[in-house]
Amino acid sequence: MKKIGIYIHIPFCKRKCYYCDFISYCNEENNIQNYIECVKKEIKYKSEQLNEFSKKNSENFIIDTIYIGGGTPSFIEDKNITNLLDNINKYFNVDQNVEITIELNPDSVNSEKLKNYQNAGINRVSIGLQSTNDKLLKKIGRIHNYEQFQTAYELVKKNGFKNINIDLMIGLPDQTLEDVESSLKEVIKLNPTHISVYSLILEEKTKLEKEVSSGILSLPSEEIERKMYWLVKETLEKENYIHYEISNFAKDGMQSKHNVNCWNQNEYLGVGIAAHSYFNSIRFSNTTDMKEYIKNIHENNFSKNQIIHEILSLEEKQKEFMLLGLRKLNGIEIKDFKNKFMQNPIYLFREQLSKLQEEDLIEIDGDFIRLTNRGLDLANIVWEEFVWKQLLIIIYKIFLKLRTLD
Repeated sequence: MKKIGIYIHIPFCKRKCYYCDFISYCNEENNIQNYIECVKKEIKYKSEQLNEFSKKNSENFIIDTIYIGGGTPSFIEDKNITNLLDNINKYFNVDQNVEITIELNPDSVNSEKLKNYQNAGINRVSIGLQSTNDKLLKKIGRIHNYEQFQTAYELVKKNGFKNINIDLMIGLPDQTLEDVESSLKEVIKLNPTHISVYSLILEEKTKLEKEVSSGILSLPSEEIERKMYWLVKETLEKENYIHYEISNFAKDGMQSKHNVNCWNQNEYLGVGIAAHSYFNSIRFSNTTDMKEYIKNIHENNFSKNQIIHEILSLEEKQKEFMLLGLRKLNGIEIKDFKNKFMQNPIYLFREQLSKLQEEDLIEIDGDFIRLTNRGLDLANIVWEEFVWKQLLIIIYKIFLKLRTLD
């Protein structure tokens, strides 16, 4: 039985954060119900496609992770979320131990929603905090303050959720090392099972990018941002969080299956507007146009919504496996590469690996190839040895959008 994940995109928000360039909509409450009905139809369609593939190739699939991202999934009524999960359970073979994650915004959480989420099988929540400094939250357009986050977090715990991720960001406008240290201290007190820490990416045409470009706001220097990263790493590791992927830390046994599957190049299907999929060596996504997405589904023209980004050759899959695997702190287990591709990566990529070793960017330690501390700081240089720069940007954006910053 082959494991596969599902990503559900909920593109609705109360207000768009100033740094966000994801496909999301504000003041579109009238479209929510129509959109949910379309996603339900797409779930059925994708299950039929998977079943057809299974019959042709004598290969059975089981869903082991479901990730509900956005936008802000908690912004819409909980009955819509539970309906989508009911449809996945109806049409797909879902593992009894499936990990189901939903992203929450602190301002849209209440006990009734959380109880209904849990009854629907959701067993992991990811709460967007970004910082405990209210002034910083305001500068990046967050619609909550730290006190609201604390209330939401306590509600989540009170309603029985034990697997909780908190999102933080570094490199924010006017953020200092002291701000990062303060946020870490407060979050550690809450004792979440998982903490994700992402560097701000200044996307073109966002409100934040315009304010930085015009000099209204200023970002920390690259040197300060790297100090922030190492402060995060050292602080969380001292508190027994395992640094298992460049941006992710977890208590022992609480690593995100969704994240790990992505970095292991496992397959997944995306449903909803702009949702990305990777299946049968093909990377594809849905249209980013809401009207087009809804129109095509109402006309049962599902394939018209799909945009193929690339069909990966064997060589491309091998290079991407290296790129994704080097995001993990344990790195690439050589036997995993051999089992997947029937080749030895040490020989296959001997020129790239030799060059990276000489520059002290990677180390080959027995059965693993992994980044050095210097490699963590200069990871983009490492990855560019395996894929050309433009493709690296595309891959990074795909995986960033698979786990969004809400």
